[in-house]
Amino acid sequence: MRATLAAFAKSLPFADRRSANLATFTPSRIKTEILSGLTVALALVPEAVAFAFVAGVHPLVGLYAAFIVGIITALFGGRPGMISGATGALAVVMVALVAQHGVQYLFATVVLMGILQILAGIFHLGRFIRLVPHPVMLGFVNGLAIVIFLAQLTQFQVTGADGTKEWMSGITLVLMLGLVALTMVIIWGTPKITKAIPAPLAGIAIVAVLVIAFGIPVPRVGDLASIQGGLPLFSIPSVPLNLETLRIIFPYALILAAIGLIESLLTLNLVGEITGQKGGASKECLAQGAANTVTGFFGGMGGCAMIGQSMINVKSGGRTRLSGTSAALFLLAFILVASSLIEQIPLAALVGVMFMVVIGTFAWNSLTILRKIPLTDALVIGLVTIVTVLTDLAIAVVVGVIVSALAYTWNNAKRIYAKAHTTTEGAKIYAIQGPLFFGSAEGFGEIFSPKEDPSVVIIDFMDSRVVDQSALQAIEDIARKYEVAGKTVQLRHLSRDCHYLLNKANQLIVDSDDDPEYGISVNYNVSTGSFAGGH
Repeated sequence: MRATLAAFAKSLPFADRRSANLATFTPSRIKTEILSGLTVALALVPEAVAFAFVAGVHPLVGLYAAFIVGIITALFGGRPGMISGATGALAVVMVALVAQHGVQYLFATVVLMGILQILAGIFHLGRFIRLVPHPVMLGFVNGLAIVIFLAQLTQFQVTGADGTKEWMSGITLVLMLGLVALTMVIIWGTPKITKAIPAPLAGIAIVAVLVIAFGIPVPRVGDLASIQGGLPLFSIPSVPLNLETLRIIFPYALILAAIGLIESLLTLNLVGEITGQKGGASKECLAQGAANTVTGFFGGMGGCAMIGQSMINVKSGGRTRLSGTSAALFLLAFILVASSLIEQIPLAALVGVMFMVVIGTFAWNSLTILRKIPLTDALVIGLVTIVTVLTDLAIAVVVGVIVSALAYTWNNAKRIYAKAHTTTEGAKIYAIQGPLFFGSAEGFGEIFSPKEDPSVVIIDFMDSRVVDQSALQAIEDIARKYEVAGKTVQLRHLSRDCHYLLNKANQLIVDSDDDPEYGISVNYNVSTGSFAGGH
């Protein structure tokens, strides 16, 4: 038996074999992975249906996307244990496209979205996710927790006689809240009693049995829509293959691809922190792209990683590709043969599960450290949280990264200064401290006193770096000021990359063999207006 499992682990296509070794696939582990997948599948149903409604398409379009995107990313994605499917972040972008051009244009857009994501994976663009600072990550998960919480509130609405949505009241609201609370208590208490089954699954099963057995009148999954259907069928989107179609779908595809990758890669990092795994960004981009391309040809609305469901999976014990694969297959089984049973599950049970996800996702420690961290970081956490709630995750992350980058630039711009002293020969040495770049170029110019300085000035870059063209211009401007004053400037200890920049800008013509270890020294040539070699 164990030899068979080992052979299975080695044969998994593109699988992470660290997560599919002999020790991992024991009977106990397989049971945990499958039960975790079942729990995730149950939570996926109302989410996929709700997001389909948001996008203005049939519920099966959302369910097919959850199945296809889920199984492909589970098998080939960058992080075992991650769950992908139809998401609200993408659905809100699709609304205008579907309303103006119809669902076939949506399918074509999803195909193009997938192709763009595959290109991002081929060119390793996923590595740029490492540029996301930790405060942005904290704001991201906090905002996401709030978004998940707010999304569940729609389950407390019922359709009135005139077809409009109304908030629950009276006994229905009391029963709904009571069942939600019961589900949360069961999820909290189950691990203290047994770990044989995932706590969320226990919560859903017990509450569902109570509601069905006693006929408790609360909304159920079937009240959202019927999930019964057949297998997704291959079909090329019925759109004209011309430049006009490309003009319509490309902007949507680009936005969807960006949002999908940002959310997926942030989920990749978040799951990685919990499971102790690293890397996989480019692999995840390729998997997301392949999944969306295939989904577009099978009548799905596309998707990306789902943090809520990923947290359910990980906290239910899902650690390998088996759990995500099981979730997708269970979802397909619900559509094909078990729709009547799944439609009887009370929404209160699923809301309770998601509320527990909210509690587990929110970075509560971020509230206690706000007074202990730099003010800028605290502001970034709050800003990203607010923008996530008001707009979407992608915009929030971009805003957070930009603000963090500007804050970093401002702080580094103030770091540049010089230690000045005069040699016995009468030359004045400015030992530059801190990086010289566009942000610090003005401060660099304020360091020097061309009129008061002696005839020979040495600018030592031992503890500095020349970073960009603005830095080169700043050096040339200073040199010209000393030229006007009839004085000589020497540059010392430029690093190899600084030497390269100056050469590339035609400001430095020198053989650096005289100082091969740590840098060079150059003089500013008054007659040519450029730098030349020196000591």
